[in-house]
Amino acid sequence: MSSKPIALVTGANRGIGLAVASTLAADGFHVVIGSRSGDAIVGFDCVQLDVSSSQSVEDAFTFIESSWGVPEVIVCNAGKTKDALVMRMPDEDFADVVDTNLTGAFRVARRATKGLLKLKRGRLIFIGSVVALLGSAGQVNYAASKAGLVGMARSFARELGSRGITANVIAPGFVETDMTADLDQKRRDEIAESIPLARFSNAQEIAEVVSFIASDKAAYITGAIIPVDGGLGMGH
Repeated sequence: MSSKPIALVTGANRGIGLAVASTLAADGFHVVIGSRSGDAIVGFDCVQLDVSSSQSVEDAFTFIESSWGVPEVIVCNAGKTKDALVMRMPDEDFADVVDTNLTGAFRVARRATKGLLKLKRGRLIFIGSVVALLGSAGQVNYAASKAGLVGMARSFARELGSRGITANVIAPGFVETDMTADLDQKRRDEIAESIPLARFSNAQEIAEVVSFIASDKAAYITGAIIPVDGGLGMGH
């Protein structure tokens, strides 16, 4: 069993997830990365965890608990996009994105709750998006899935708060990741002009906020949406 508190981060093989995992490790957590492939990532313990499968989630938690102990910080970061204008979006693409981003986060948080209730403490941290509040053309499925995280997190907060368990949503704006790297320069410039801070964030800036919410300093914050978007979504 680990002598350190355990943090589980899903979808942490790159980008925001990997930055979160590295930052929590620096904070003193024993970080376990859950990914669909389960491939090894240098410096971390990794488990195979497919958020689209309740059985995979169950197997991953059983392995983590028997190997290292109960995770007390859960960062639900695994997600995907399948962008298309609404008239061209097939049912399958809508359902697939919602199943991964929203139902997948539910599967992980539901299973995590079993251990957190025994610990009588814990952090459920959901990685949302500014588009949950603003909407985004071509991303009806993605925006719906991220908006759903807000209601879900607040329901977890009400159900579990009396046991010392918090549930919050971090809402990034545009972040320098592999996903945004595909944007052409003209589009990048247009987006930057719409952001009060006039730039994209980097993954580390998101990770630092996750680090705060995971810490004792944030013990009295629950049911919140914490924007990390350079001001893009203010007022929403």
